[in-house]
Amino acid sequence: MNHITEYIVFLVVFAMVAHAQHMNEKDSPCPNAVTTLDMAQCFSKAKASSDEKLTNLYKKVLSKLDGDDADRLKRVQRLWDEYREANCSAERALYDGGSAAPVVYLACLDALTKARTKELQQTYAVRLKE
Repeated sequence: MNHITEYIVFLVVFAMVAHAQHMNEKDSPCPNAVTTLDMAQCFSKAKASSDEKLTNLYKKVLSKLDGDDADRLKRVQRLWDEYREANCSAERALYDGGSAAPVVYLACLDALTKARTKELQQTYAVRLKE
């Protein structure tokens, strides 16, 4: 193999491992899940919980906004929903045909949802204190 081919192989392998890291984060909600079924069930529950927390926060923030601010948040949230789905679908596609694909997808959804919740908390902290 020449250096360019080796570099490309390294990048592909690195990208696959990096994408799967949602499942292996140190604060993963499923550190004790061993089987694929256990992981899928655990990440499904974690995703549902994360979705609920985000939805509640989003509604709370939206209730504090009006006019253009509320319209912008609604537009951004729709775009974020599209981004989350596209990003996690792409991540799942790296594992097409494998049993890890659904787990990777759910772990990605959970991780991005938690990140979005934190982002909304930080962005609208002043409004949330009102």
